[in-house]
Amino acid sequence: MNEYGVVLESGAVRFERVLPGPLERVWAYITESGKRGTWLASGEIEPRVGGKAELLFKHSEITDEAPPERYREVHEKGWLSHGTVTRYEPQRAIAFTWPGEGQATSEVTFELAPEGERVRLVVTHRKLADKAEMTSVSGGWHMHLGILEDRLTGAPPRGFWSRLGGLEAEYAARYAEAAK
Repeated sequence: MNEYGVVLESGAVRFERVLPGPLERVWAYITESGKRGTWLASGEIEPRVGGKAELLFKHSEITDEAPPERYREVHEKGWLSHGTVTRYEPQRAIAFTWPGEGQATSEVTFELAPEGERVRLVVTHRKLADKAEMTSVSGGWHMHLGILEDRLTGAPPRGFWSRLGGLEAEYAARYAEAAK
């Protein structure tokens, strides 16, 4: 399986991973603050449509690597995002709004499906403002989903900051090529 995200349409990217199950375990890593905080961001997500989705992005909790200077404050102090749950189907799907630049809001959907003893996770991020935001978001999802896979397999978490810049450059090149 290709671990790179793909463009679905203008402003939308999709990532797929087949992860070790069972389904309930992967669902817990997406919906439970403590488990989600080991690979993405901690915080409360109310289990209902219209509920709040508050995510505290504090990368010092998911990687030991020193961040680039432009991310130092967020890495150490964290950044709290506020969204709203737009879809909630237990053990199957959850979606919520995601704050973007200025007043822009995008939406992230996590969909799970069992595949034997494994679980297919599809993450779709829609309503991204432009190619720059798609590139940034894609590099981030690529890294975060890799760390999720590491957590689920028991492997040491892969480097985050050391790989992010290269991935953003790779996505910029992929998206420029796809636009031709």
